[in-house]
Amino acid sequence: MTRVDLSLVSTTGEVIGEHKPSEHVEPQEPHPKSLLLDPEAHQPHPLQEGGCWQVRYTFAILGLVGIALMYAMRVVLSIAIVAMVGSRSHHHHSNTTTTTTEELANVCPNPDTNATNKDNLLEGEFDWDETMQGVILGSFFWGYIVTNIPGGRAAEYLGGKMVFGLGIVLSAILTILTPISARSSTPLLIAVRVLGGVVQGVVFPAINSMLATWIPPAERSRYNTIVYSGFPLGTVVCLPVGGWLCSSGFLDGWPAPFYLFGGLGLVWGVAWFLLIHDRPERHPRISAKELAHIQSFQQDIKRAEVVALPWKDIFFSLPFWGLMAGALGFDFGFYTLLTELPTYLKNIQHFDMSENGLMSSLPFLAMWLWGYLWGSIMDRLTAAHKLSILSIRRLSMALAMYGPMLGLVVMCFVNCNTTLAMVVLCVAVGVGGSGNCGFLCSHQDLAPNFAGTLLGFTNTLGSFAGIFAPMITGRITEGNQTLSAWRMVFLITVAMYLVTNTLYIIFISNNVQHWNEPKTNKEGVEYNTSLETRVALVPDDTKDTLVLESDREEC
Repeated sequence: MTRVDLSLVSTTGEVIGEHKPSEHVEPQEPHPKSLLLDPEAHQPHPLQEGGCWQVRYTFAILGLVGIALMYAMRVVLSIAIVAMVGSRSHHHHSNTTTTTTEELANVCPNPDTNATNKDNLLEGEFDWDETMQGVILGSFFWGYIVTNIPGGRAAEYLGGKMVFGLGIVLSAILTILTPISARSSTPLLIAVRVLGGVVQGVVFPAINSMLATWIPPAERSRYNTIVYSGFPLGTVVCLPVGGWLCSSGFLDGWPAPFYLFGGLGLVWGVAWFLLIHDRPERHPRISAKELAHIQSFQQDIKRAEVVALPWKDIFFSLPFWGLMAGALGFDFGFYTLLTELPTYLKNIQHFDMSENGLMSSLPFLAMWLWGYLWGSIMDRLTAAHKLSILSIRRLSMALAMYGPMLGLVVMCFVNCNTTLAMVVLCVAVGVGGSGNCGFLCSHQDLAPNFAGTLLGFTNTLGSFAGIFAPMITGRITEGNQTLSAWRMVFLITVAMYLVTNTLYIIFISNNVQHWNEPKTNKEGVEYNTSLETRVALVPDDTKDTLVLESDREEC
């Protein structure tokens, strides 16, 4: 039975064309009434002549900058908390009054002979122990968990432009308010961080939905790499700049980076809302050539109308669970290193405040650069038909997760060799940039119509990693800032990498899943789009008939 495309219903109610999903069809302008649910109603625009600059380039660059600022606003507390708390007295096996040779071998010597006096001068404003610091750093994810799935559906209904833009702008406002809340009370700081997680929870699902709308499958490695490289870039910029500002006297030191990155987020919001549009056919400056190119892949990109979520089909899909496993392992490792690396470098390798930010950023600089290099290689191999899409996904994730896994095993043996520790961390974190061509593309591969919602599912699960990773690290290292304690942290992360990535590689697929498309009734008419959307899709004189048919289906 062929599927009737309701966007091809004429104003008289006649079907003017139908096609099978596998057949190529000429790009069609969506029926004006198919866009009634979108706040940015479709208006026809004269197509521009083709040029060197495509509107997708603008989208990719602003998406990159937006995610970079989002991560800077998320990560800034990881470096600022080192200055906020200052230097605490760490008791290594404090049950005894004497220090044994074994205990001394478990702690790296501080190269600064005046370390004690210097530490006294660096005491911060807040008396938070390691457990409380873990709670504060993890509180962001309490809110982040809540809005990922709703954020994906909101992007599919309202458009990714509004959801993505508001997520970052509201996060910027909360970032600016963070210093005031911290000085008011610790519970208020935690509340602000939770709200920051709530508004940022919609960001990744929204941008993923837009990527599924604008980018054909063969180009996803390239564009996903550009856009998603924003999260290591944001870390690369935030950690050294934040560390430098915290060690300076500018705006009282540690509050300065919150004001800087929050202010930049507000400026970015102006450019985003002025230049970006939800769909190619609604963009006033898109060329006819670029629009035709995108629409020639209309079976592999997100459709204009909203499709009802097939919950049962999704949760019985093995590729979906493979994707969930890969996302969980990647996020657990990434968040462990992201939130705890400054603490490790300060308490174990004894970097001072200004060095800490720079050294903490180097692994993420490697991740950013490697992500671009790997994405370029994969893009060329795809264009040359040297590797299948599925092979690229599996190879990228093998490098992105088994690489850091081996690196953290090596970290258990570097001990106090600061140079070797930094080299291993740069390599281990750096190869994680390959994940841009791996699981971050898989949501769009499996179901472009639900790319935002699927990323909402995986990000929700990954958010638990963001909560528990710093809490586990804080529990292990509280009053025990030793090499053996950090080895335990590294080995827990190694186990997560091994199990979850193996499941991803076994079960993942690059094929569009059957549940991506709307289901059809016996007459071949789609029926699992939402009723509100279906009514909006057809002319006024056929709406009553559609509503009556819907009532019969429900019966």
